[in-house]
Amino acid sequence: MQSKIGRSSSRIVIRSRIPNLMLSMFATLASFYVAGRLWQDAENRVLLTKELDRITGQGHSAISVDDTLKIIACREQKKKLSALEMDLAAARQEGFVSDHLSGKDSVSSKRPLVVIGIFTRFSRKSNRDAVRMAWMGTGRALRKMEDEKGIISRFVIGRSSNRGDSFDRSIDNENKQTNDFIILENHVEAPEEHSKKTKSFFAHAAENWDANFYAKVNDDVYVNIDAFGNTLAAYMGKPRVYIGCMKSGEVFSEQSHRWYEPDWWKFGDGKMYFWHASGEMFVISNALAKFISINRSILKAYAHDDVTVGSWFIGADVEHIDERKFCCSSWSTGAICSGV
Repeated sequence: MQSKIGRSSSRIVIRSRIPNLMLSMFATLASFYVAGRLWQDAENRVLLTKELDRITGQGHSAISVDDTLKIIACREQKKKLSALEMDLAAARQEGFVSDHLSGKDSVSSKRPLVVIGIFTRFSRKSNRDAVRMAWMGTGRALRKMEDEKGIISRFVIGRSSNRGDSFDRSIDNENKQTNDFIILENHVEAPEEHSKKTKSFFAHAAENWDANFYAKVNDDVYVNIDAFGNTLAAYMGKPRVYIGCMKSGEVFSEQSHRWYEPDWWKFGDGKMYFWHASGEMFVISNALAKFISINRSILKAYAHDDVTVGSWFIGADVEHIDERKFCCSSWSTGAICSGV
């Protein structure tokens, strides 16, 4: 009887030792695992700290989480940029070139000084021919002015409200002969749309030429092109300039008046326009042209294009330059343009 009891108790002791042994083994393995992970994390932290110290040059100084994330984000952007550069190089080898570089209006790799948009209308070919003879030039003379002086000149016009009619065909035929037009395909040529035409021109010019300046000139204005280039060169160091013959003037609220302003009430009880450049001829810098291009959908157009352009720069950090040489009403002393 006692032997049976002894054997039974020994079995119980053995069975109780097995779970304990398994538990001990599991705990040991878990300890090794946790220790390994902690060692690996510690090693990673050391490597990351060394790498960040090497890149930032901060030695043993502390690096915040925000700084770490910024460095990691920069690495990712660098990888993406490298991949894009490789894709671009491969595309060039295959003969693919950007439209901005291969278009018919592209110029040499040297940055143009200014792109001049000469605003014209249908049935004003005589004005355009006079401008070509007086200062713009044609053919080789036009290209020489672009290559040697960095001055690009184009007539600017929209499309007829009756798309494809004789007006459109006439401009297309003239352009085939002279190749000196910017034809705004999405703009309807009409007197009441003149302000929108100005906005479309600056947006188009900024997207197709990376010039230092962009100028708007009427097709009845003659320009001393050499004096014009020298004048603009004096403002090269100014990033956000609006240059012109600055003026103000009365806002007319009578619909029968030639210069009627539908939004006259926005100009207060005094009914006076803010300071703006005369529409005969004015210049804006590269940054301002890009500003117009980016925000074209929300920029307000008033009845007159000179007031419209001036309104865009009222609330911006823009330097207004009253350049009296741009007053084109007459050939005054030192003037570089003349209204005809």
